[in-house]
Amino acid sequence: MDSLTAEQIAERIWLSIAERRLRPGVRLKETELAEVFGVSRARVRQVLAILAREGLITSEVNKGAFVAEPGVEDARDIFHVRRTVEQRVLERLIDRLDDEKVATIRDHVEQERVANTQNDQRAIIKLSGGFHQMLADMSDAEFLSRLMRDLISRSSLITAAFRNSDQYNCGPDEHDEILLHLQNGDLKQAKKAMAHHLDHVEKELRLSGERDSIRSLKDVLLPQG
Repeated sequence: MDSLTAEQIAERIWLSIAERRLRPGVRLKETELAEVFGVSRARVRQVLAILAREGLITSEVNKGAFVAEPGVEDARDIFHVRRTVEQRVLERLIDRLDDEKVATIRDHVEQERVANTQNDQRAIIKLSGGFHQMLADMSDAEFLSRLMRDLISRSSLITAAFRNSDQYNCGPDEHDEILLHLQNGDLKQAKKAMAHHLDHVEKELRLSGERDSIRSLKDVLLPQG
């Protein structure tokens, strides 16, 4: 029996991409993935289907699945769309924000600070994307929530491909500023802070240059000692 769900495996692969350990263009062999995770090839195919829906892999006939290789214009497109979507999220959220939601978001930002202090890159990546997803979920807009989940996955691939540094930091201080404006009911300043934040993230990308590759999926996907 498969010990891991397809969603659990997909998340581990997503994190490996976001952490820049699994690089764009790397082939994902079904047999090797099945061996690494101790699951059936049928489960692996479910995983690949999830990753394909999220735009993280591409498939080629008679060649198999590969980590997607976004281009420079793809990167710019993703951030262009994110700017529009996240502005709309703020518009929907500001009138739905209550004390409980504020406390939940603030606790999340504090977790980001702890992760940054400990330089826990895995936690930083998950929490950074989680902040933006949380705002979308709290906006009570199912379409925006689904759209943000897709955009966050694709943004992880973009940052893995083009980030200048191995250190990933979406910015708890900037997240805190966005929350402060929302809490004060100042939509204009919240939107301005979000736009500045996304500009900052995009400017950290090096939208040119060569990309590295890896030698073995086992080196990347097996738990680190």
